[in-house]
Order: sequence, then C-alpha cells, then structure tokens
Amino acid sequence: MHVAILAGGRGVRLRPYTTAFPKPLVPIGEKYAVLDIILQQLRVQGFTRITLAIGHLGSLIRAFVGDGSRWGLEVDYSEEDRPLYTIGPILNFLDRLPEHFIVMNGDVLTDLNYAELLQHHIDSRAPLTVATYQRNVKIDFGTLETDGSQIVRFQEKPTLHYRVSMGVYAMSRKTLAGYPRNVPFGFDDLVLDLLARGQKPRAYEFDGYWLDIGRPEDYDEANRSFEEFRSILLPPVRPVSRVGFAS
Repeated sequence: MHVAILAGGRGVRLRPYTTAFPKPLVPIGEKYAVLDIILQQLRVQGFTRITLAIGHLGSLIRAFVGDGSRWGLEVDYSEEDRPLYTIGPILNFLDRLPEHFIVMNGDVLTDLNYAELLQHHIDSRAPLTVATYQRNVKIDFGTLETDGSQIVRFQEKPTLHYRVSMGVYAMSRKTLAGYPRNVPFGFDDLVLDLLARGQKPRAYEFDGYWLDIGRPEDYDEANRSFEEFRSILLPPVRPVSRVGFAS
C-alpha cells in the first residue's frame, strides 16, 4: 500500500515555528515530529511505500526521513521547484503509484485509520474519497436573515455545524490520468472539475481525534494535548493484514 505525503509547503500561517523547520518536522511533545508520528501510524496500519512531495526546506525532510528504513518503510521523493498546490505534485509522479493510494498533508495529527479509508474507497469505486470532520463554530452575535429590508428570521448566538476536509484523501490513478503535469492544480480544482463532469466524490466521515497544525492555535493545542492522546496517536498494535487491497 502506498501513500503520497505532501510536505512542500512554506507553512506561512505557522511562522515563526516554520522559519527554521518545514511544517512536517515541527516538534510534537518532547521527542516526536509530526511526520515521525504519521510514518509510525502508516507502518502499523500495513503501509509499506511512501512518496514525499517536498519543496520548501526539503533537504531537512530528506535528512530526517532518509530511505524510511528506520520505520520499516520504503521512501522516495518528488521535489517541486515552485508551488503546485495539492494535486499538482501528485501528477508529476503518478506513474510511480498503484491504482489506489492515499494522499495526505504532512501536518495532520489524527488517529484516522488510513487503511480503512483506502479500503472504503476501493469498495465504493468512487473517483475520489475525502476524509471529513465536523467543525462546530459558535457565533458570538445574534444573526439576522432578511428579505429586502424586512427581518424574516433571527437566531441568538447560533452554533454552525459543517464538515471540512481533513487533508486526507483516497484516490485512483484513472481519476487523475487526464490532467496535465507540472502545472499548479489544487484539491478545489479537482473537486470542482469532477462535479462538473458528474463524477461525484464520496465523503468518509470521521469523528475521532483530528488537528491540522497549520494554524498556531492548533499547533499549541496539539502540544498541550499530546500526552493525553498519545496512546491513540501511537497505539502499540500489530500491523494490519494487507490482504484484499488492490495494487
């Protein structure tokens, strides 16, 4: 099983932490980098091959990960010399990937079972499967709905509920095969194009632990809560069987 990890971003929102480190290498707890946690999880769940898409401070990621052998993984690299957004980097090494694979951001901290997501994608035959998480946002004001100059609805400090992408996707080569290489192409571009062509992606709803540490407040929360959630983020379990997964 193969995972493409996007690790080429500049981490602008996370400065000053990312002045010296790329986002995937910022420390979590006292002894881990977020990428270290991700690689441990993937190995435990039965993944064997990783492609790291690197750019900004990519040499530090190469030095940290190497060939992946200390995690029991085979790791190779694809380097971009300019931002290609989310999907663009994948298109440049699509020929290295199996028919079905996982794509994920390198700054995601979660106990999502990536192997189950991949199997769900394969079984559903969807063009794209997006891991989603429900966010609840408390509005600090009374909200008004108007029709012209008339107020037709009022809610006092409502809470909005909506599902967001977790930055983890299951994909298939045939879905991406028609897009050009080496041009910027984002996740939004892919989803909008699939919808326009009537090829609807599927949502994989998740309600466990998830933090995208791209924002300082979420990174601080990850460090505050790491010891509490360490047992689910780094579970001492045996690798799952890979029987049943398509190559």
